[in-house]
Amino acid sequence: MNLKISLVNTAEEIAELARLAAEIWREYYVSIITMEQIDYMIEKFQSVSAMTDQIHHQGYEYYLISHDGFAVGYMSVRQEEQKLFLSKFYIKKEYRGRGYASRALAFLEQLCIERNLSHIWLTVNRHNESSIAVYQKKGFQIVREEAADIGNGFIMDDYIMEKEFIHAD
Repeated sequence: MNLKISLVNTAEEIAELARLAAEIWREYYVSIITMEQIDYMIEKFQSVSAMTDQIHHQGYEYYLISHDGFAVGYMSVRQEEQKLFLSKFYIKKEYRGRGYASRALAFLEQLCIERNLSHIWLTVNRHNESSIAVYQKKGFQIVREEAADIGNGFIMDDYIMEKEFIHAD
């Protein structure tokens, strides 16, 4: 499997990521939240300006996941003390079920080992049953619930999930 995970840095890469994000979000979330909320969240969190600010001013790292030169997904993380926050993790519909997510999670686990971090944590919509099942299969556990007001009358109703690492010293 020729899978490449590359750090996003340039304006061109960010623009490619924003196009990919809009495509994935509009396809995936339509069964969970309204299109109005999807459009709002894309603009607020996954637009070129939002991602540029996250990368340059908020400590986020974005990674493009590609296979044979084609973008298949992306993820975004931020190191927070001894934990890695997995903020975004998406695979295009036609590439799901091929092991790309497992390979990307293994990449993040290796990042945690290299940085001597103890956990990966994330938020996931409580109604996103397929993603919750995948994360649980990969060793993540639900640790609490969280409702966050993201503005414009929208609430993110999420589980906080995390996976702990035991480092061999």
